[in-house]
Parts: sequence; C-alpha cells; structure tokens
Amino acid sequence: MAACSFCFASINATPSTNPISSFSSPSHPIPQLRITNAPSISKPTALHLDHIQLRPRPRHRRASQRCTPSRLASQKNTPSFLVAASANKAEPLRIVISGAPASGKGTQCELISKKYDLVHISAGDLLRAEISAGTANGTRAKEYMEKGQLVPDEVVVMMVKERLMQPDSQEKGWLLDGYPRSLSQATALKEFGFQPDLFIVLEVQEQVLVERVIGRRLDQVTGKIYHLKYAPPETDEIAARLTQRFDDTEEKVKLRLQTHNENVNAVLSMYEDICFKVDGSASKAEVFDVLDNALTKLLQQKQSKLGPVAAVHK
Repeated sequence: MAACSFCFASINATPSTNPISSFSSPSHPIPQLRITNAPSISKPTALHLDHIQLRPRPRHRRASQRCTPSRLASQKNTPSFLVAASANKAEPLRIVISGAPASGKGTQCELISKKYDLVHISAGDLLRAEISAGTANGTRAKEYMEKGQLVPDEVVVMMVKERLMQPDSQEKGWLLDGYPRSLSQATALKEFGFQPDLFIVLEVQEQVLVERVIGRRLDQVTGKIYHLKYAPPETDEIAARLTQRFDDTEEKVKLRLQTHNENVNAVLSMYEDICFKVDGSASKAEVFDVLDNALTKLLQQKQSKLGPVAAVHK
C-alpha cells in the first residue's frame, strides 16, 4: 500500500510571556499567530479542505516526517485532514491525543471532553488508580513508572481495552489520553477494533516540558492540578494539602521524555494518515481554539453522514 500525505499548514506562535501554556491564566497574554500563506488573523481558525493534496511518499521517510503539522487558514473552511467518505449513520467521535509528558494533554482533554461530552480515558490515571488501590498490577506498574519506563503491555493494554468497551464509551465516543505509547500498544488497539478518527499530537520543546513538570502539584481532595509558578492554588488551605506526584521529579521526567522520544515515531507510523500536529507551546486557549475548530468540522461531517475517514490510496 503506497503511503500518502496531506498538506497541512502550521501554527506559528510567538512565545507567550507565560511558557507554561497548560497553566495559562487570563492575566497572561495570548500570543499572536503568524499565518503561512494566509491573511493575518488574531486567533486560530479552521483548516482549508481545498488545500488537501495526496501524493506518493517514499517509504524510507521517517514517521515524524510523515505526520504533517497543522496550519491555520480561513475560518470558513473545513479541516484539510478530512475527506468525506460515505457512511450509513453518524458515529460518535473517537479521538487520540498524544504528546510528551506535560505537553498539555490533560488540559486539552478536559476542555474537549467537556464541550463534546466524550469519555476521557487516561492510561496514566488508570494506572495511578491501580497504584493507589495497592493492586498487584498497581505495584508492578509503579516499579516501571518510577524508572521512567513504559508499563508492560500485559498490564496496561487490557485496562484500556476494558474501559473502551464500556457502554458510555461506545455510546458517547471517547478521548484517549496518552495512549498508545508504543508500536505494540497501537497494534493491539487496532486488533481490538478501536480506530480513532483523528490522532492529535501536541508538540512542545523539552526545556518547557521539564519546567512544567517539576512545578506541577496535585490537590488530592479535588484532583485539580496546580503549578507553583504559573497556576498557584487559590488559598493557603489548598496550598497546604498539595502534593507532588512521584513521577514528577526532574530526574524522572527526563527519563520519561527519553522513553517517549524512543517510541513516538513508531506510534506515528500507525496513524500517519489521520495525524494532526499542533504547537502545544501556545496558550491553552490558542491550542483549544485550533482543536475545537477541527473537531467541530469532523463532527459536522459525521452528523451529515459524510463520514470521518481520511482518504488512503491502496
């Protein structure tokens, strides 16, 4: 099967005064975007369907080159990664959001799942729940997570599969957060029959990721994530009960980033035709604006029975 690619445009954001975009607050200005080959606008807009180009791709190119960045175009147009295909009925959205640790996945998942009423499934949260419960799987998972390594597939794959098979996920659609993280996990997901409509990748520079992680704190009462510098707790009472997750130290995050970098290209090779890269170093509002526009167009196509599937040459 010959590979094909889609001509996306890219988000060019001038760095915000707040580098920790996942924890942006109204007091921090939103960066202005510079648009490639399009009129200047002040906020992210939709992607142009007319820009889509299918072309043969040499097989020797790396997956990271095949997964093309997103671009901003006119707000009136449709995302370029969508090509309508016939469908008998509308189906719920099925989305994967990927990226390195602290790239903003959790923040965007919270915004997306709230607006589109999707079931947010975080592999990391599933594992941490097992750890907190003191289960055998949790004990084993913690050993690997403390080393910055991927948890063995026999532990995490079935946990994710079972959650995806639950009625709410099937009926409402799902937003899979930070999974799959390896080629074997992506292969297993496909074999189980779970195929996403869109594979989102949030890209952030490593030094920003490290700064985000080491300042991150968890409120164990509410489950809310704070940042000591960029999103501090509202009261002293909340500040007193904040804790740091065991895998949020600088040493561990660098190990996790190394593991992520070693696996990301193989994972992207499974989803190159539905891959959508976004600059995650922009503010959370900027990033969500781009994703919201893309998902709205995708949902409209599903509801109009045009289908969400990206065209693939065979």
